[in-house]
Amino acid sequence: MRRRLIQSTLAVVLVVIAVFGVSLVIVETRTIGASAQERVDLEALRLASIVDSRILGDEQISAEILEDQVAGERYALVEIPGRDPIEIGTKPSGEVIQSKEARGEEGETVTVEEPRSSVTREVGRTFLIIGAVALLAVIAAVLLAVRQANRLASPLTDLAETAERLGSGDPRPRHKRYGVPELDRVADVLDSSAERIARMLTAERRLAADASHQLRTPLTALSMRLEEITLTDDLDTVKEEATIALGQVERLTDVVQRLLTNSRDPRTGSAVTFDLDEVINQQLAEWRPAYRSAGRAIVSSGKRHLQAVGTPGAVAQVLAALIENSLMHGGGTVALRTRVTGNQAVVEVTDEGEGVPAELGARIFERAISGQNSTGIGLAVARDLAEADGGRLEMLQAQPPVFGLFLSRTPKKRASAGQEPEQTVR
Repeated sequence: MRRRLIQSTLAVVLVVIAVFGVSLVIVETRTIGASAQERVDLEALRLASIVDSRILGDEQISAEILEDQVAGERYALVEIPGRDPIEIGTKPSGEVIQSKEARGEEGETVTVEEPRSSVTREVGRTFLIIGAVALLAVIAAVLLAVRQANRLASPLTDLAETAERLGSGDPRPRHKRYGVPELDRVADVLDSSAERIARMLTAERRLAADASHQLRTPLTALSMRLEEITLTDDLDTVKEEATIALGQVERLTDVVQRLLTNSRDPRTGSAVTFDLDEVINQQLAEWRPAYRSAGRAIVSSGKRHLQAVGTPGAVAQVLAALIENSLMHGGGTVALRTRVTGNQAVVEVTDEGEGVPAELGARIFERAISGQNSTGIGLAVARDLAEADGGRLEMLQAQPPVFGLFLSRTPKKRASAGQEPEQTVR
């Protein structure tokens, strides 16, 4: 591209020089010739005037006296009636420029000649000047063409490198502009594409991390149920554990579907009215074997028969994340307590461990933030799931840890008035 730009610019300059240069040479040649003719004509008139004045003054007229009146290589012939012709200078050979015959008042005539070689030399000097100017114009055009070619080619090279980076998986925008509107527009489009690709890659990596984290818990629970089946010969126990395992497979399917939905639009929910007790009891049944194996207990208390608005699968995943967090990082008994505040149902999850370090605070919900050697994904995903259906997940107390899941509540109509009893399930 650089070579083509330089060649095209140079071609345009050469055409311009050829057109205007030839015209200028023709005009200058004619001007120099006319100027030389005018010079010898004026020289003849001036010399005739001098001869007139000397005749009227009865002064001597000779070649020696008039020699100083003729300049350079010119030759003059003075003819006075009744006298011999007077020749001043050396008569030139070859082509000459001859003046018109100048007549004086006393009848004398003067003719001046000049060698055409003087005109040729002057024309040659003019050619050299025009050629030098043309050469300077060509050099300047080449330099400007190189500069302009670099100005246009370098941004294209940068844009090609940016496009190559995008294709190789490096979506960082360069935010570099070149002062050329068309190239800047291409740069804007590439930067926008880079940002979109970066968002898509981030979403894919986030989906992979979330899937790895969220599927681990249901798979672990399912594995424990299958182990229970292999360790027992009681047919009723086998049926019970198999039924629970099938339920866990359904929840596993729901987890996958939920992850895919959130990967498309994290604010999309499918909220319905559901019985909060069913979700809590399902989580207790699912996690009780794991806590029993760890020598710990998990219990539930608080208001019963609460109707909440949300996605049951998402609520189950949020509670599973909190329960697993308490199992991995907490201590003692884990308690799930339900209560009502305003028009919201609240599920609190607490344990008897040391709690959240003070330096973490509210950052515990940020991705990759963890007080232990864990991924730091679980609580972040749990908060996203809660907010997708209009709820929220908060840390109510750091030490001992208390996490609260707030859900919109639909009061359940009952035949008789009165307060719902609080129960404790172990």
